[in-house]
Amino acid sequence: MIRKSHLKGFEIPATTERLLVKLFADDTTVYLSKEDKVEDLMNILDKWCKASKAKFNKQKTVIIPLGSRRYRRRLIDTKRLNPHGQPISDDITILEDGVTTRILGGQVGNMAEDDAPWTPVLEKIDKSLDNWEKGKPTMEGRKLLTRWMIGGMSLFLAIVQGMPKAVEKRLQKRIRTFMW
Repeated sequence: MIRKSHLKGFEIPATTERLLVKLFADDTTVYLSKEDKVEDLMNILDKWCKASKAKFNKQKTVIIPLGSRRYRRRLIDTKRLNPHGQPISDDITILEDGVTTRILGGQVGNMAEDDAPWTPVLEKIDKSLDNWEKGKPTMEGRKLLTRWMIGGMSLFLAIVQGMPKAVEKRLQKRIRTFMW
């Protein structure tokens, strides 16, 4: 329904394609242009939910403004994609600059700190290694644990988010401390 709608989405330069919707399991990401109307999208989603007997959770809906800083600020202040659209419902979050939301494991937002999504991962790694340290593992055990704990807990985020140099250095230091 969304793809056959009149919603413009994002035009991709040098192609005739438009980016409008991406689906993965039960996650849906919709891309709206500044000419689109959020109420048109909500009407489509309401129709789809009626037809499929599904429930759309509007409280989990997050809008990430894209464009110039001025446009993003205006969207947040007016709660409108454009001057002709209806105000966006108060139960829909519009992300401020510096705030992120999670999309398929990655943290996405404008002007966000690169290492922000890494804080909980680093804390989890530290806690896990501290617990294993109590058992006095052998050198071979320590080698395996650093691969399992540090590699296992950081790999996915490093792939989807990238790993800032400061995080890389902190992990290297943590490995050296744990190994010796």
